[in-house]
Amino acid sequence: MVEMPVRMYLSALLKKARESVTPMALLSGPVKEATLRTVAELITERTDDLLAANREDVLAVGKSLEGEKDKDRVKAAVNRVKLAEDDLKLMADRIQRVADLDDPAGQVVEQGERPNGMQVRRVRVPIGVLGIISELNPNTTMEILALCFKAGNVSVFRGAPEWAATHQALASLLREAGERHRIPAAAITLIDRPEKDVALELMRATRQQIDALIVRGGAGLRKAVADTSRLPILCHDGAVNHMYVDGEVDIPMAQNLIVNAKAQQPSESSSVDTVLVQQNIARQFLPALIRRLLDEFNVDVLGCPKTVAMIGAQPLPRYRNLVPASDEDWGKQFLAPTLAVKMVKDLDEALAHIAQYGTGHTAVIATRDYAHAMRFVREVDAAAVLVNASSRLHGGEEFGLGGEVGLSSSRLHARGPIGLEALTILKYVVLGTGQLRHPHPVPTAYEDAIMLKRF
Repeated sequence: MVEMPVRMYLSALLKKARESVTPMALLSGPVKEATLRTVAELITERTDDLLAANREDVLAVGKSLEGEKDKDRVKAAVNRVKLAEDDLKLMADRIQRVADLDDPAGQVVEQGERPNGMQVRRVRVPIGVLGIISELNPNTTMEILALCFKAGNVSVFRGAPEWAATHQALASLLREAGERHRIPAAAITLIDRPEKDVALELMRATRQQIDALIVRGGAGLRKAVADTSRLPILCHDGAVNHMYVDGEVDIPMAQNLIVNAKAQQPSESSSVDTVLVQQNIARQFLPALIRRLLDEFNVDVLGCPKTVAMIGAQPLPRYRNLVPASDEDWGKQFLAPTLAVKMVKDLDEALAHIAQYGTGHTAVIATRDYAHAMRFVREVDAAAVLVNASSRLHGGEEFGLGGEVGLSSSRLHARGPIGLEALTILKYVVLGTGQLRHPHPVPTAYEDAIMLKRF
């Protein structure tokens, strides 16, 4: 049997997805909640089946790396794909928590009455069809799909091929839960074709097919989507995150903030990339911090010339060492256990550096000086500015939003954690009793009669 061309295949999927928009938008909150609870229950009940499907993915990854001499690379690739029973428990728990959230669709955000008696309301409604392209693990994927569903959106999902069998098994559970609660069949659609062209065609989709894209993955994927797609992108999380350590600071606290912001989960978009330290406290602050990062947490540290001169960059065999930073390093989002460190003269220089290299994601200040903290908050352009708190706290769960599909540094639609509310748009609903826009039009014949009387 000849396989359908990629473009035709995707067009057919997107057509069905578009047809499901209205039925999905009309689903009641209790039905969506019950569906998500069923999904969570099925994940728990079918744990063995899901782990068996995941083992297929693990074997496929191992087979693809046969002959690879770097055993650490093979081990890391296998561990990345492998799921444990605890991972599935966490997945089910996250979906249950999404089910517990208030349904944003239909919420009246604002209402008022005009002088003419007309009532004007702003109401939350689903965005429509969301295209999801992700390189991340199934736990993240399922939380994204659950949040999109809870907001009343239709999702068309393309996942990383490393988890092909796992995603198919999860998609089967989603279909079963949907059938039980009479959810539109295309409400959550998995693109199960492995070709790379499928992702490209999804990026090239028109606004008649997809209303917005959610992109989760590395810098290469984000750049490909930005260069290829003309659709709105909800999760612009490619950015350089900064932390400034002020001269007036609790040194142990600031050191712990940096360790947490870098080493807690280096691959996350909210991990810190550049630390700016006021030079007045650098001698007290940096040596112990850098040694902790290098020796205890295996973080590669890149230093400015002043930092290198103070700490030293002599290579020691079998030990991690401070490395001089290049000019390009100040503008990098590492998404890895790598940190750039720079001494600055004062807050003014720190703000200037962040203005030059920051891209609107996350910024942190560690200080005891209230005036400096408030100035930092006012002047730094970022989706989240934190005072004396780790950059890793920038997230939907930590901010009380109940999870997120990602973080956004964009200036349009939503900034920061993209939670349930950000997966909706606002619709004006007007209730009237016959109000008209004045001046009301006069029939042409009546106007002609008036003109004739004047002559």
